[in-house]
Amino acid sequence: MRETELYPPVKALLEGQGFEVKGEVGACDVVATRPAGDDVEVVVVELKVAPNLPLLLQAVDRLALTESVYVGVAAGHHLLRKQRPRLVRLLRMLGLGLLVVEVDAGTVEVVLDPGPYRGRRRSSFRRQRLLGEFVRRVGDPNVGGAAAADGRVTAYRQRARRLADHLAAAGPCRARDVAEAVGDPGARDVLYRDVYGWFERVERGIYDLSPRGRREVAS
Repeated sequence: MRETELYPPVKALLEGQGFEVKGEVGACDVVATRPAGDDVEVVVVELKVAPNLPLLLQAVDRLALTESVYVGVAAGHHLLRKQRPRLVRLLRMLGLGLLVVEVDAGTVEVVLDPGPYRGRRRSSFRRQRLLGEFVRRVGDPNVGGAAAADGRVTAYRQRARRLADHLAAAGPCRARDVAEAVGDPGARDVLYRDVYGWFERVERGIYDLSPRGRREVAS
């Protein structure tokens, strides 16, 4: 699919709303105008088959021309299907609109109209969770930019590792003894949940390393 295939449905939509529409005016893919009292209403649409960074940068640049700037993308692209809610959220923050073009049907879905710039409101809960992880993390065990698949170390994993190290040295222990030995009052919950498969309960209230725990803690 080419970007030019998105143009006819977008042109038809805007013309149906009383705009005069022209393609490739200046640096803009689509420009539409209609009288608005003593002034002229201007709409700009930037077209791309798939949403990407250049499209967003172009659309932001067009805000210097008019407040009514849309991005137009193809309906069937996999990036749109996977990232649509996040894309809409980002466009709303930037004050941009979104048109989704179904080329085969010749239709356009107006997903989002342009609006004033809206900086995202800070989430106190997410902020506290971030800072909590930062404070509880011991040292700096991860390299910035590494993928989660590379074995990211979290504060919770470090807690579990301390318990595993104690069991590796001491053998089967009561949960309360492990908690006291490593200075972690919540040790019993970590042992019981066994997120990493490192622990096993050998008797009521007594835990030891699982075979997997022995392999991974020793590595």
